[in-house]
Amino acid sequence: MGRANRQLFFSPGNSAHCVVRSIHRDGKTKRFDKFLNDPCNSGTPTPSPLQAIPIKRNAKLSNLSTLKRLLPVPPAGSEAMAYLHPPLIPPHYSKPDSRDHARIVEEILSTILPNTLEDLAVRLWNDRLALGRSDAPCTLLLRHPAPLRELILFRSLFRLVDAYLAGFIEVEGDFERLFQLQKPLESLSLPWRDKARLLRLALSLPGYPKDQVPQRWCRTGERDENCRETIAHHYDVSNGFYRLWLDPEMVYSCAYFASEEQNLAAAQRDKLEYICRKLRLEPGHRLLDIGCGWGGLAIWAARHHGVEVHGITLSEQQHEWARRRVREEGLEGKVRIELKDYRDLDAEGAYDRVVSVGMFEHIGTANFPRYFDTVKHSLKPGGLFLNHGITSADGWRKSAGTRFINTYIFPDGELARISDVIDAMEKAGFEILDTENLRR
Repeated sequence: MGRANRQLFFSPGNSAHCVVRSIHRDGKTKRFDKFLNDPCNSGTPTPSPLQAIPIKRNAKLSNLSTLKRLLPVPPAGSEAMAYLHPPLIPPHYSKPDSRDHARIVEEILSTILPNTLEDLAVRLWNDRLALGRSDAPCTLLLRHPAPLRELILFRSLFRLVDAYLAGFIEVEGDFERLFQLQKPLESLSLPWRDKARLLRLALSLPGYPKDQVPQRWCRTGERDENCRETIAHHYDVSNGFYRLWLDPEMVYSCAYFASEEQNLAAAQRDKLEYICRKLRLEPGHRLLDIGCGWGGLAIWAARHHGVEVHGITLSEQQHEWARRRVREEGLEGKVRIELKDYRDLDAEGAYDRVVSVGMFEHIGTANFPRYFDTVKHSLKPGGLFLNHGITSADGWRKSAGTRFINTYIFPDGELARISDVIDAMEKAGFEILDTENLRR
């Protein structure tokens, strides 16, 4: 068995916990809960829960140096941290011993980074300060020369993100100061002689060890349509994880705050009711909820408006949770939750109302025609459709930011302009009755 990988996670209180996943030499990972139940396949019973290490009240999330000691893991029964993406690389680095590598790194850094970055420092794997001062508010710890090598060769800041998430780069101090690197690196302009020298220096640095290459397993913007794999990447990290910070109804989209004093639970209930009123729901209506999530809207509509709801989701975790909640609410005759892709719907004119909340960001603008045609096909004549989602005035653009989101948060997510959404809906045959921006 390889080393266990640890990732910090802050609980709602003043404690910090550590996430553990077992990583084997064959590259496969083992579920967190199974790893704790039987770490060595020896039949050893689950250890008793360990106490969390208290963190000072004034500790900041950005001050990672506060948490450099080894932290205990949550008990095995804690579903919240059972499985997290992305899978990280165990930090047993092959540390380069050559002094030449350190010298080369220092030469590269002095060329690409201006001396005006007084708030930042760079420390190497051998504890040598390569750039900046020792008391800088933010220190970047370079555990291996490979990240810098790839930055020069591929000219992509995203390579640094991969290296950070894989553990080859660490940050001590104020994490936000690190973003000061973005502008000088993106706007760097050098004579061709200096560019050639940087290329030669980068090629002389060692690459990643073969068994420790950062995993770039998630494609970005390459799939034609969303699929179970991309949905599972984001939503199947565990229901317990989302319970830590969502409202009791488990609504994973923006709330509707009537005032600054309103709490999240009340604002989410108001949002659910607001959606139902916009749909003009009446008892006996059949409602299709595309991307129903954990069933919050479906249950609310059935309980408070007397409608029959068919909810579909691609997430197995959401499907399991929503069906259990329906049983607990005694709504089996009113609400049906199905593990289904919207593209597999074949019920012409079966629904009085269709709603989709926070799902169409996964579809992609190229697939809007099929999506809206499917919705139109499912509605009865005169039926209503409410589509709630995130839009962007700039639309979707290829950038380091969108690539990061597509890779590690929302695989193949794509934000469209409101005008593009309206145009696609009208081409599908919808009459636009109302649009509203919920941002305040």
